[in-house]
Amino acid sequence: MLTLSTEISTPLVSQIVDGLRGLIAGQVLKPGSKLPSIRAFAASHNVSVFTVVEAYDRLVAQGWLVSRAHAGFFVKRRDDLAGMAGGAILLPPETPRFDARWYLKQIFENRNLPLKPGCGWLPHDWLFGDAVRRSMRQLSTDGPELDGYGLPYGHMALRMIIAESLGEQHISVEASQVLMTHGSSQALDLVARCLLKPGDTVLVDDPGYPNLMYMLRFLGVQLLGVPRTPTGYDLPALEALLQTHQPKAFFTQPRLQSPSCSVASTAQLHRLLQLADQHDFVLVENDIYADMDVSVRATLASLDQLRRVIYVGSYSKTISPNLRVGYLLARADLLANFVQLKMIAGLTSSEIAERVTFGVITDGRWRKHLKSLRDRLGDAQRKVGRRLDSLGFELFHEPEAGMYLWARHPDLPDSAELSHAGTGEGIMLGPGQLFLVDPRTTGWLRFNVAFCEDERLWRFLEQRIEMAQRVAQD
Repeated sequence: MLTLSTEISTPLVSQIVDGLRGLIAGQVLKPGSKLPSIRAFAASHNVSVFTVVEAYDRLVAQGWLVSRAHAGFFVKRRDDLAGMAGGAILLPPETPRFDARWYLKQIFENRNLPLKPGCGWLPHDWLFGDAVRRSMRQLSTDGPELDGYGLPYGHMALRMIIAESLGEQHISVEASQVLMTHGSSQALDLVARCLLKPGDTVLVDDPGYPNLMYMLRFLGVQLLGVPRTPTGYDLPALEALLQTHQPKAFFTQPRLQSPSCSVASTAQLHRLLQLADQHDFVLVENDIYADMDVSVRATLASLDQLRRVIYVGSYSKTISPNLRVGYLLARADLLANFVQLKMIAGLTSSEIAERVTFGVITDGRWRKHLKSLRDRLGDAQRKVGRRLDSLGFELFHEPEAGMYLWARHPDLPDSAELSHAGTGEGIMLGPGQLFLVDPRTTGWLRFNVAFCEDERLWRFLEQRIEMAQRVAQD
């Protein structure tokens, strides 16, 4: 059916997806026709069953195939693709749609693009891979329990060391106040589902975290954006919102915020806590970049001691995104609700991943790794900032730490259009409208400084700027 090659850089899954999509679009595979079974396709093309499963699943998700129980996979019929407006045929889009739904799906599917200056993780050689491997070997030697589940609150030894390390940041907690989660995303989801109901008003950073905004909208809440400034929050704008709305919560990243990498001052945090008391809303502090910060700073949690603040942390950014180990802190009555929902939704988090993480952060070289990472990020911030400035980009903020730079160029007003062009060149960019509470055309882009060393990125940007300037002159 298809010719696949292991000699090219395109993954086999993508070759299958693109090939079948082309056969369907070209009517070689007719609507309603049945595809070979997973095992038959795998055998005839000399690939693994798992590769075919993933390819078929992607085609189902993209709207090209339909799966029928006990029957197999079929090409979608045209009437299955009929749209709402006059029965028009809506074929699956051939170009990416730059919205939160697209971001959630495509950011991971496109991780095989050669260049990833728009992604939200660190390169593998920036992570603490040696310690992960040592911890996994030790765990294998100790003989981890594979029959059964972990504890509802998570691995006790890890919770104890988290509580101890947070004490160094003046957040006074016991291990009983630490709930391990499947990454920070699950922590944020647990908080939102426990505290909010459809129709509630919620404050978020603007620009802010696309996954969070999509998750909150999925729950049916109304989002209000609190503008970020190079020095933190636009407090007059926040106070104006509070005069006309009664939010239930404010989900925010005071430190090294994504995408702007701005940092709120201690004075702003005090004022934020005063406003939360005055207007009776919860503050959800997402502090997942804390380990990248070169400075010791006050946090909402340290100033409030979890009276009105829920604190979220994670090891995915500095150890490995694949471990998916996060945690949240809250006062006892709220934490009991969070752990109950955690168990209902997915039972326990992975004790194996938590034990591996425990081994990493108790490794004698952990603190040295963090210092090296901070130094490396600081150096990258300066280098990438200079390169962007030399091309005429405006930097929103020039941070001393963290992963991101938020920038725009006067000749590139549509970052979504630029990002689509980049995808065609094998470059994953971070278009600004993804990060806005009210998506609109914008020139802002998020650059991950750890992925901006390749000269192909800078040649691409130079060419697009020159092209835009020529068009403007004609």
